[in-house]
Amino acid sequence: MARVIDLNDINKKFSEMKKAMPKKTEGTGKTKKKKGLSIAILILIVVVLGFLLAVNFLTDWLWFKEVGYVNVFFKRLFTRLKFGVPLAAVLSLLMWLYLTALRKNYFKKIESAEETNTKKLARYTGLISVAFGIVIAISFVSKLWFQFLQFMNSTDFGIKDPLFNLDVSFYIFKYEFLNELTGLLLSVIVLFFIATVLYYGILLIMHSPDAFDSDEAIPLENGKPIKSKGGMSKKNLEELAKIASGQIILLAAHTGVVYGAGYTDVKVTLWAYRILIGLSVLGAIFTAIFIKQKKYKRIAIIPIAMLVVFIASGAVAQLVQNMIVSPDEINKESEYLANNIKFTQYAYDIDDVDVRDFAADQTLTAEKLGENLETLTNIRINDYPPVNTFYNQTQSIRQYYAFNDVDVDRYILDGEYTQTYLSVREIDETKVNDTWLNRHIKYTHGYGVAVSRVDTITANGQPSVIVKNIPPQTEFTELKVERPEIYFGELSSDYIIVGTNETEFDYPDGQENKYTAYEGEAGIKLNLLNRLMFAIREGSMKLLVSTNVNSNSKIIINRNIKDRVQLIMPYLTYEDDPYAVLIDGKVYWIIDTYTSSSYYPYSEPYSGRVGSTNYLRNSIKIIVDAYNGSINYYIVDEEDPIALTYQKIYPDLFKNFSEMPDELKEHIRYPHALFQIQADVYGRYHMNDVNVFYQEEDIWSVAHELYGTEEKKMTSNFFVLKLPGETSAEFVSSLPYTPRGKQNMTAQLISRSDGEHYGELVLYRYPKSKTIYGPMQIEAQIDQNTKISQDFSLWSQAGSRYSRGNLFVIPIENSLLYVEPIYLEASNSAIPEVKRVIVAYGDKIAYEPTLTEALKSLFGKIPGLTDSTPSGSGGSGGSGAEETDITQEQLIAKAQAAYNNAQEALKNGDWAAYGRYMEELEQALNALGNL
Repeated sequence: MARVIDLNDINKKFSEMKKAMPKKTEGTGKTKKKKGLSIAILILIVVVLGFLLAVNFLTDWLWFKEVGYVNVFFKRLFTRLKFGVPLAAVLSLLMWLYLTALRKNYFKKIESAEETNTKKLARYTGLISVAFGIVIAISFVSKLWFQFLQFMNSTDFGIKDPLFNLDVSFYIFKYEFLNELTGLLLSVIVLFFIATVLYYGILLIMHSPDAFDSDEAIPLENGKPIKSKGGMSKKNLEELAKIASGQIILLAAHTGVVYGAGYTDVKVTLWAYRILIGLSVLGAIFTAIFIKQKKYKRIAIIPIAMLVVFIASGAVAQLVQNMIVSPDEINKESEYLANNIKFTQYAYDIDDVDVRDFAADQTLTAEKLGENLETLTNIRINDYPPVNTFYNQTQSIRQYYAFNDVDVDRYILDGEYTQTYLSVREIDETKVNDTWLNRHIKYTHGYGVAVSRVDTITANGQPSVIVKNIPPQTEFTELKVERPEIYFGELSSDYIIVGTNETEFDYPDGQENKYTAYEGEAGIKLNLLNRLMFAIREGSMKLLVSTNVNSNSKIIINRNIKDRVQLIMPYLTYEDDPYAVLIDGKVYWIIDTYTSSSYYPYSEPYSGRVGSTNYLRNSIKIIVDAYNGSINYYIVDEEDPIALTYQKIYPDLFKNFSEMPDELKEHIRYPHALFQIQADVYGRYHMNDVNVFYQEEDIWSVAHELYGTEEKKMTSNFFVLKLPGETSAEFVSSLPYTPRGKQNMTAQLISRSDGEHYGELVLYRYPKSKTIYGPMQIEAQIDQNTKISQDFSLWSQAGSRYSRGNLFVIPIENSLLYVEPIYLEASNSAIPEVKRVIVAYGDKIAYEPTLTEALKSLFGKIPGLTDSTPSGSGGSGGSGAEETDITQEQLIAKAQAAYNNAQEALKNGDWAAYGRYMEELEQALNALGNL
């Protein structure tokens, strides 16, 4: 049988327990001391916790101060405070006024209410109001502070969208803020609703006068709870309904339109949105009226009408699309397709491509090639991966050094415009003996660079290095390294401490080591307070107690160059492959940086290396000093409204391009990532005619090639070449196109990087009246060549492996030249070697040990191009060096010896040796033929 609980008994027992509690007495002196000690400990704990919470903020501030961008650091803080504090105050006041009104209205309905109870509710009202204001303000400023700055500093594009006639800047800088703002305000209304429910709950709980301080825990009458005239009455529900009506208004404001609207979107969907907005506003008005009239059931009329409109608009849109648009789609959609083409071309900066017709008449002669020596002597016959492997095998010197990657650039060497590979020798922190002293004080920096020409190989097919060893050695004054220490790079991650009692390892010198002390400007002084803060930040007591650290020591943090720039300006998109340059004996890093947006109207979205976007510009170049760590942001596209808006927000951060030193300007290059995206988009959006675009009659695809041994989409490559119609060689990148689904070549897109032509795109459009071989068709011709296929089969045996390099399509005069290096990686070698260079021209293919010999076999002797000219010959001692001082008898003897050795290797099954001796035989026979 269930037990019946008597509420009178509960109240009686509660009162007895309260009376039995001991009365408070005067505290003794000992008690007072304990209380004072407790307060002191509590204050100490609060101070320590506050300090620990402030450590990251204070150390970040010290770092921003060190790099000279403290204004950037405080911009975020001050913006948040500037708008967050007033917002919190206003919202808290509004909530307080609202809850106070609820409380007063509630107690008007209650016959009696004690003063103590009223005071408690007043305190609760204040706490809820302040908490509400702070939570909303923090949410607002943390999420929207930068969007707000963009809103206030927006730069006009000077282009209006065709639908609402608004400047594009509205969508780029304002739409996102307004969209997020309405969403945030919806959240505010929801929180008002929740606060109202909670507050009424508190009122119900607190209904009994001083429930826990009076003799009655629960108000009773004849043993039963008193039925209050307050509580969740109809009046309370009316308050909640009013808040709901506010949500309807904000939902109306939150409704938007779809970019790239077509016929159905404009004629049906857009009008449906307008009707829904109108109904939303009416719904808010009539909700308030119906609440006043206590006609609650009618509140549902407007929401039901909105639902009907929403469903009906979808049906009508489908009907219009099927019955009106689809039968006459080209005419109905032509206006909107034209908008799509125009806005997409501008968004990806492909609206001003210099289109040039290219005859591809294949009329090259040795004399014409002689007039393009700058192009021939800069044809790349080394690929990135083999060169990087070679550097790490031969130039790392010690196990703790590493070359992260190689970068292509150009220099004037001995008066000639020369394309080069350059790679930085950094410390691989994972290979350093893992002690705190080694990682943070001893091994602080990398050392020097390795440089080689892209077109030159040694006699055994490896890169011919022109800056090498430690300390760096070179015969070119332009490449002398005066400041080889690399304190900031791509592999750097740990913090280091310089200026300590312990000398830094500088570089190995034979069996000994050289030591140094940092003389640069980077670093934060480690006074006692800073040592404590950074010890906490880095989680290392050794930093605090080490006797090697003194008052002159400095800590250097954020040494990874990509992390370094992102910490300063996280609202840009950064190229994932910075490249190093050597200027006046010092090493600098250049980082290509993008401004982007996903809100450009009518533009086709693209997802790739720079994320998802539909507007993209490489407007900013960042220069980082590898020794001092200084960082400079330069705006190179001074017509980009996004970059200009950022400059308004951070005037101390972004410099004009004119302020970049001329020596650095000579080394900026058009980035691969942007060019690849532009090439992909242009493959479709080169069609300006709406009818052709709609029918997809002329879609292009970036060509494919065989790389290694597999087919893959071609990536852009840098060249130094003289473009047809130009007077001198320049630094460019290139990508060939084929018609979609076909292999013949239809066009070639080229980006320019030098001087006043920087950023220009040139399209060489090939005639459609004849077949121009595409890269895969050239690859097929190579495979069909008997000699080449025999060598490939031979090299694939006995553990050797051949691979193909990039296939280069080089426009010279009005003709096309195709060049592809062939690598051989022997079983006993980890370094691929260039063994052959293939040159294709028309229907002819040359297959020789060097580029010079391949060109000579196709065109004969080329004026000005000697065998010692760097063109894959390897220079003196290279595999293509012309042996003018050797007699016919000596050549015959050399050929005979090579043949005998090859036969011996064949008997022993040594296929790698057999291949080498056959190459020697071929070289000797070629030399005999040239006598």
